[in-house]
Amino acid sequence: MKQASAAPLLVDSHCHLDMVEERGIPVEEAVRRAREAGVCVMQTICTRLADAQKIIGIAERFEGVYASVGIHPHEAEKESASAEQLIRLAQHPKVIGIGETGLDYYYEHSPRAEQQQNFRIHIAASRETGLPLIVHSRSADEDTVNILREEMAVGAFPFLIHCFSSTRYLAEESITLGGYISLSGILTFGKSEELRAIVKELPLERLLVETDAPYLAPMPHRGKTCEPAFTRLTAEMLAEIRGLSYEAVAAATTGNFFRLFGKVVR
Repeated sequence: MKQASAAPLLVDSHCHLDMVEERGIPVEEAVRRAREAGVCVMQTICTRLADAQKIIGIAERFEGVYASVGIHPHEAEKESASAEQLIRLAQHPKVIGIGETGLDYYYEHSPRAEQQQNFRIHIAASRETGLPLIVHSRSADEDTVNILREEMAVGAFPFLIHCFSSTRYLAEESITLGGYISLSGILTFGKSEELRAIVKELPLERLLVETDAPYLAPMPHRGKTCEPAFTRLTAEMLAEIRGLSYEAVAAATTGNFFRLFGKVVR
């Protein structure tokens, strides 16, 4: 890999560094390799409030590593939070996002009603703090769009559909509402032709890249533990899809990240 000084700067907008370490890769090693690959900023994502201080603690240890606070839809039945709790946690200087939250009707580890309530609470916290809402949506496009639309009518908030691998409807409606779309290693998978066709037509100024590490390692690492250094492989695929240079895509997605996550000082 190229050294960070020679590589275009890139951002992994969504990873789980605590889970990467649980898979056997020390956080220090994952961060070092990311920097060698030109990944200058990483956002490590909270999925349970019980882990929030651990996630924030990881961010505190490293320059260029930031955190979010939130409850994943899988955990909505086991954990609950008020918007006020999220708002308090979001005051930390290293916390730049609210989530991940949203809806997952594929696994349905939590009842749909509780997922929806959890989602709306996180939206309220995002609206109050101005921090971007990090949205997980799987097999729930219509309800995701409906809730985003209803809540946007109450008051605007910034948001991101993370790890997008769904329908053109979700992408286009989210962008119409002012949202951004983040792309993971799924973009590189052999069976992702439809996803690549959708991404080819989305506005570049609304796209980010991520790993969702330790999950969804891009080709040729599929099946292995994913880590932030692999962000480059997704960016390279996006460049190929769009007929652009890697440098142009790295510059665009990095600029989009800093525009959306305005709490980060570039």
